[in-house]
Amino acid sequence: MLFDEILGLSHIKNHLKLSADAGRTPHAQLFIGAEGCGTLPMAIAYAQYILCNTTEGKVEDAINACNLKCNSLTHPDMHFAFPVSNSDKVKSHAVSDNYIQDFREFVKEQPYGNLFDWYLQIGIEKKQGQIGVDEAQDIVKKLSLKSYEGGYKVCIIWMADKMNSSASNKLLKLIEEPPNKTVFILIAQDEEQIIQTIRSRCQVLHFPPLAADAIAGGLVEKGLTQEQALRIANEANGNYNKALDLMNNDSEDLVFEKWFVQWVRSAFKAKGNKAAIHDLIMWSSDLAKTGRETQKNFILFCIAMMRQAMLINFNVKELAYMRVHVEGFDINKFAPFVHENNIIEITDELEKAMYHIERNGNAKLVFTDLSIKLTRLLHKKPSVVS
Repeated sequence: MLFDEILGLSHIKNHLKLSADAGRTPHAQLFIGAEGCGTLPMAIAYAQYILCNTTEGKVEDAINACNLKCNSLTHPDMHFAFPVSNSDKVKSHAVSDNYIQDFREFVKEQPYGNLFDWYLQIGIEKKQGQIGVDEAQDIVKKLSLKSYEGGYKVCIIWMADKMNSSASNKLLKLIEEPPNKTVFILIAQDEEQIIQTIRSRCQVLHFPPLAADAIAGGLVEKGLTQEQALRIANEANGNYNKALDLMNNDSEDLVFEKWFVQWVRSAFKAKGNKAAIHDLIMWSSDLAKTGRETQKNFILFCIAMMRQAMLINFNVKELAYMRVHVEGFDINKFAPFVHENNIIEITDELEKAMYHIERNGNAKLVFTDLSIKLTRLLHKKPSVVS
């Protein structure tokens, strides 16, 4: 993957190329960015640039051969680690090497894909993947060997915020003092989930959301008109992966919208209506049957929707980018019920639910409790302005 193939982010591309050309490649870098902003393709392009373009005296044929191997993600000095879990394919002690062919296909088809897309690819969408100590031991073993081609070795750790504490502690010394010409590129969405001792040893590079024009350009190349592309790009809010899903009418947000609308409608009916509580319990039961990653993504979607409603209520609609496609639901009519007297409590309850889901709490109980609290909070009155 070449820098030219990546949407936007020209300032980051220039920074990475200039530092590599000047021989100032940091031994450990941390790429921080939200879903769909291009951290993974950028890391791969950067690794390819280091492996193929920074060795003095490399002849053109060798450079071309190097690029071919990098394009297929089969270069022997380009190593990958990413969240995995046991599955029908791997019964125990799952590590990235067990799924490397799946990962190559994933990057080829969805270079801007998110973690849930990856879990779907390998059939673990109902589990919570991680980068564990077995993975860390594999990385230590690989990087202790000499480079196959006599140059750099690059290790890309995708979703490094899914590294557990045992793996983090195992890799700490290696990241602090790696072998000569060894480069770590860690990629994460949540910087705070990476232990401070690793963060302090990395050069941190923050990726902004993609510009709407950059996303629209990518969509036009896939056959959309400029008008269609700009509409979807604005709705995607800097997330190219979401833009592609919206283009293909395949966004998980479309399913989340239906769940959200059903949820808030039942919550409104439930006040003083015991029969409507049954609808909330049934809704919670249905949601509990999905995988935990789906549940967590839905909670994040709900937090975003509540934020959008509050922005509309406070008359800053230009910041409200999300659209609801469910027929009969108007977010402008829902917005007055999300205000200064309940937004903090609503967000707190959603975050608590996320906490319990992540720790394998009983999903039906978690969502039933959340639903009953939402019923009370949505009926809370806003402050009276004199």
